[in-house]
Amino acid sequence: MKRDTETIESIERRRFFELTGKYGFTAAVVAGAAGSLLISEDAAAASAKEEREREKEAKYKMTIATAYVLGATRSYPIMQLDFKENIQNLTNGQVYVKLAPGGQLGAGGALAQKVQQGTIQAAQHSLSNFAPFAPTVDLINLPYFCGENQKFVNLTNSETWRESVHPLVEAKGFKPLWYVVIDPRVVALRKGGDGPIKTPDDLSGIKFRVPGSKMLQQYYRAIGANPTPVAWGETPSAIKQGVADALDPAVGALHVFGFKDILSWVTFTRAVPDAQVYSCNLEWFNGLPVAVREGIEFASEVTAHQNLSKVPAARGYAMAEMSKSGVQFYTPTADEMAQWVQKGGHQNAEWDSYKKELAGSIATFDKLLEAANTQGRYYVNDA
Repeated sequence: MKRDTETIESIERRRFFELTGKYGFTAAVVAGAAGSLLISEDAAAASAKEEREREKEAKYKMTIATAYVLGATRSYPIMQLDFKENIQNLTNGQVYVKLAPGGQLGAGGALAQKVQQGTIQAAQHSLSNFAPFAPTVDLINLPYFCGENQKFVNLTNSETWRESVHPLVEAKGFKPLWYVVIDPRVVALRKGGDGPIKTPDDLSGIKFRVPGSKMLQQYYRAIGANPTPVAWGETPSAIKQGVADALDPAVGALHVFGFKDILSWVTFTRAVPDAQVYSCNLEWFNGLPVAVREGIEFASEVTAHQNLSKVPAARGYAMAEMSKSGVQFYTPTADEMAQWVQKGGHQNAEWDSYKKELAGSIATFDKLLEAANTQGRYYVNDA
């Protein structure tokens, strides 16, 4: 059975590249999304024709770049194809979207920089990678502020967030289109580690891989770990070799990037969201007719709704696949969770300087906190 599966996958890959060479990348992708790579060249030809016609008839071209392959959506729902279709349909075909997935144009901060410079019109990237270009969004990394999916959705869909944060983001040349819910960051322990990690005391002395965020480094130091900055591309080898013992991306990201064979335990601490955003170049966006701008904004809202519905299934798929490799999962009890919050939460005085710097004042932060804790229009499942 395994050999048969590998043979089918090999044929699918070969077929995909054949169709890409003959009809173009987008047509092959659309055909693949329809499940037709193995059975129908006609589907790819029809998709190619439709794409050419759409591009020819559109008045505006919009490149959207991401670091993720299109297939990642199964466990990492960033909704690339959905967003493309929604924009094209809801602008009445006036905008043609060209996708640049899989890191074709870069990843993380490099994509945010390209958007800011106007090299591309839009991109998807993490809010942590967005922070160097639009510092105010680093607010989401304050521990136990909006780490739960529902709190993050409440916050980013609130009037308070739009009125307090978006003007500061726009001042840096960006238009936030919509915020992608993936799941909260976790505590993931490498194989050979003594798990599960139940409380902050269990992290004592553990070398914890962190991104460049000073806020996240301070958080892991506060809860007793030894923060170890490691570039994302070097993280798998760092975990394998014991340079770092643990890391914190959401379960979906751990699966997409192939960590399942080097981890032993994953603990759901829900301190910080592993959240993403689709940003757009503000000057390009403002240069569009009002009706087209409204169409893109509506498409953003529709795609955000679709993303919320995908979160639990994506998490379930990632967990199931990781479990096959022996990874185990742990959810802290209420008493254990209280220890995480007490030791590292944003209510501690050490975080006040960040609140003032990023929100402008403690009073503004308190309004944002209220928004995060107020149920809004949208529901999302939590890890």
